[in-house]
Amino acid sequence: MKVKALRGMQDLLPEKQAIFRHITSRVGELLDTYGYRQIGLPLLESTHLFARLVGDSTEVVQKQMYTFEDKSGDNVTLRPEGTAGCVRAALEHGLTFNQVQRLWYAGPMFRYERPQKGRYRQFEQIGCECFGMAGPDIDAEILLMLHRIWASLGVTDDVNLELNTLGDTAARKRYSDALVDYFSPKSDQLDEDGRRLLKTNPLRILDSKHEGTKALLPDAPTLTTFVDDEARTHFDELRRNLDQMQVPYVVNPRIVRGLDYYNRTVFEWTTDTLGSQGTVCGGGRYDRLVEELGGRSAPAVGFAMGLDRLALMLENKFVPPAEADVFIVSEQVARPQALVVAEKLRNWRTGLRVVTHCGDGKFKSQFKKADASGAQVAVIIGESEIQAGTVTVKPLRGQSDQQTVNESDMADLLAQCLE
Repeated sequence: MKVKALRGMQDLLPEKQAIFRHITSRVGELLDTYGYRQIGLPLLESTHLFARLVGDSTEVVQKQMYTFEDKSGDNVTLRPEGTAGCVRAALEHGLTFNQVQRLWYAGPMFRYERPQKGRYRQFEQIGCECFGMAGPDIDAEILLMLHRIWASLGVTDDVNLELNTLGDTAARKRYSDALVDYFSPKSDQLDEDGRRLLKTNPLRILDSKHEGTKALLPDAPTLTTFVDDEARTHFDELRRNLDQMQVPYVVNPRIVRGLDYYNRTVFEWTTDTLGSQGTVCGGGRYDRLVEELGGRSAPAVGFAMGLDRLALMLENKFVPPAEADVFIVSEQVARPQALVVAEKLRNWRTGLRVVTHCGDGKFKSQFKKADASGAQVAVIIGESEIQAGTVTVKPLRGQSDQQTVNESDMADLLAQCLE
């Protein structure tokens, strides 16, 4: 029997991993410019954390979590999302009370879903969480920052911002009751999942993909009529900020997000370039989450972006970096000296990518590998070079001739070739 990756898990081969590294690097650099600090979070958390904060009735908790009992008898879960763990860490280490925090993290999340293009059971995310800021200005800054991130990645024209406000707890309760009153007489037109949500989480019906349910949505009550004045003022101010910063958006009253902890602002960045997997980033406010976990009340807002879907968007735009800058070609007798020269080059210039041919291989095959690596220069070391204390430097991307120089002069010649 062939051993393969588990269904829904993917191997990131070097070409794809290069795209992931590119995204993480670009995003990380921009987050630094906005004052965010990176935090590392565990892959495993107590199952109770997600049941309590994400919501018992959510599809994530009911159907998608990888949950098991460890050898100590504790019920643990591979994290399905990052916000709950970040709130737990911030509270546990005293980062929330009377403090402002801008934090970000990156890494894999796990959900037992039906795999398809852009949707995996292990998927990569970058998430940001902000604590201690209650106003719409931080909501606006996050969206402006994301707008800048899309520009840096070259996908601005491929994504669209959709906004909504959920109001506060009382407004959501009134709206949930109105949805129950509307859908209950029509429950025979809902699918099985819709009938379950009618009892557990009516707002999630608005996000249904079932055709019968979608046909009922145009006449369903809209959340905007239930939103309280304070939340509406918050949302209006957010929109004014976005208008002033010329960040385009549309208001979509059907956005509710899939997790129970959101209140007030919710948003999604969507694309029509990936088929059904259209959401590449989503988030919003969760002002009660710290208090729900036992801390003193602290306003909070955040988002998560999916690297897998962004990588798909960049596949035809991203030019992977060359494998090497310098490739060292050598005869078998010169292999020990080739390793010495390679180390000298790495010491000479930090970050210089030097690949040394190892193993058997004639010069012809080595030069093919040097060319395939994308290196700009080949450094040739044979028996004659060892005896004379020289190296031969051969440019691979231009019309310049190769030159043989003393090893001590190699760096000066390489500096000219690598400009």
